[in-house]
Amino acid sequence: MRVIKYTHSCVRLERDDLGVLVIDPGVWSEPDALRGADAVLVTHEHADHVDVLRLAGLGVPVYAPKGAVLPGIDTVEVSAGEEFLAAGYRITAHGGRHATIYGDLPDCANLGYVVEESLYHPGDSLHVPVVPVETLLVPLYAPWMRTSEAIDFVREVGPERAVGIHDAQINERGLASVNGWLGEEARAAYRWLPPGSRL
Repeated sequence: MRVIKYTHSCVRLERDDLGVLVIDPGVWSEPDALRGADAVLVTHEHADHVDVLRLAGLGVPVYAPKGAVLPGIDTVEVSAGEEFLAAGYRITAHGGRHATIYGDLPDCANLGYVVEESLYHPGDSLHVPVVPVETLLVPLYAPWMRTSEAIDFVREVGPERAVGIHDAQINERGLASVNGWLGEEARAAYRWLPPGSRL
């Protein structure tokens, strides 16, 4: 399975015997991520994870958490614990809620997706799935998290490798710091990929 990272939290999955699956194509990710897509997974309704205008006319199945507010998009609603196929890939949904941002601010539905029992995209949550994960996509920066939480998340999941995502709001100095800490402390093969890179 080829993994192509785009800006922020968007990744594109390709495999010769399956279709093209895109996860979290938000307003900051490149439109090219959706070229030839056969299905899209959306972790939650925030614009940095889903570009509603692009998806509205795409004409492919869009899978999203049950209760997500995505005007103008016909979605296939998914619940935590559900198993399904998207573009031929076997998917399991985990979690249920967005990480707490601050105090009693309202949160929203958020699902993490394990693809082909291999790759885990948590969206805006640090929910640890109950299944083994080979490749973990780990959020690097958000108003709802600290670097120590990212390190603990990688340690708890225990993947073979971790790749940084959710990084569009962090400058080069901050990114170098976060990458340094994760590289030293995560207890997994960690790397950060610039947009357009393949894994």
